[in-house]
Amino acid sequence: MIKKLLVANRAEIAVRVIRACRDLGIKTVAVYSTADAQGMPVAMADEAVCIGEAPTDKSYLNVRNIITTACALRCDAIHPGVGFLSENADFAKQVEDAGLVFIGPRSETIALLGNKVAARQAALAAGIPITPGSSEALVDLADAKKTAEHIGYPIILKAAAGGGGRGMRIVRKEEQLEQSLQMARKEALAFFGDASVHMERFLEQPRHVEIQLLADGQGGVVHLGERDCSVQKNHQKLLEESPSPNLDEGLRKAMCHDSVRLFKELGYRGAGTVEFLVERDAYYFMEVNARLQVEHPVSELVSSLDLVQAQIKIAQGKKLPFKQKDIRISGYALECRINALSAGVITTLQLPSGPFVRVDSHLEAGSILSPYYDSMVAKIIIWAPDRDQGIAVMLRALEEVNIQGITTNLDEQKRLIASKQFRGGRFTTDLYQKVCEQEK
Repeated sequence: MIKKLLVANRAEIAVRVIRACRDLGIKTVAVYSTADAQGMPVAMADEAVCIGEAPTDKSYLNVRNIITTACALRCDAIHPGVGFLSENADFAKQVEDAGLVFIGPRSETIALLGNKVAARQAALAAGIPITPGSSEALVDLADAKKTAEHIGYPIILKAAAGGGGRGMRIVRKEEQLEQSLQMARKEALAFFGDASVHMERFLEQPRHVEIQLLADGQGGVVHLGERDCSVQKNHQKLLEESPSPNLDEGLRKAMCHDSVRLFKELGYRGAGTVEFLVERDAYYFMEVNARLQVEHPVSELVSSLDLVQAQIKIAQGKKLPFKQKDIRISGYALECRINALSAGVITTLQLPSGPFVRVDSHLEAGSILSPYYDSMVAKIIIWAPDRDQGIAVMLRALEEVNIQGITTNLDEQKRLIASKQFRGGRFTTDLYQKVCEQEK
């Protein structure tokens, strides 16, 4: 039984976890850096402890300080949130070894899926299609040249131990390969502590579609439909929606079926997402995110389920109280990420409200947006009976936003959502370039 839980994260996701714990009657401990001492999670949690200075390696990645704090304050569990240590298998193992409950998959599962090469092999073993690519991490430049010649240009280099666009380089011809490989390895080492890189064929204009799942580790697995995450800037997601517009129903069912089968074969526990690239009438496995994702509210709104509460209940050993036939996907949801383009003091912050609008944020007027961390100001999420109405609600919500003191991507988000391409639903991962960059 979890009575007290430490939130090993910051900002809006920490607020989200604290709220879920309150609903469940669980007391919370917030950990924070010196830069976040005045943050909303610190004010909301039952207890709060400073675990280090602003740099992440001294605070939110400081495993020893986090676990020591959890034990000293007699916590029963640790929730890693998203990012930071959420997909760190060593951290999960140390949490378990300390006699605490890790809110997430087993450490062995995280280790397997955290290596993109191993994850591709697991998907292939489960009968899920993958893009042509290297079967192991690239050994050296000669190996990279040979692999690229075999699968054909353009190719994409990816960090084997991470994701989120880090350690990723697109290579269109052999002359670019050496420098791109060096840069990908350097970035992978800096962000993930592992310079290993693998190679895949680069799909020019795919859609990025992911399946949200819940699994109890005891054979129970359900999917909550898909999210379309195709609107991206530099491989970073900007908009997410569910259901995916103009997705063939046969492909939708196949991807959901494959995802459930993969999680069953893995014996997966917790919330997780299987990500695919969709090109014309084919889909290809990309990776598994063995954690909660930033865009999880989209699936919450269309399924009427609280994914954070579900994570906590599963971690306590409870079986899923429903089967796939009990899941009802209703209406349409859209999430818009408002990101800062500069750090500083937010002098004015007016966020939207009204029917069918949800806002997840940790900031208020007077808050300081630190240069040390993620640039997200708020997630604005709407629900509507259908996509046309949903787009109208989101545009109304964005018109209500007023942020002063820092610059944001608000105007770009308005242009994206109002564009003919987005409204028509027939777009791919190059929508941002077509709508925003070509206008400059």
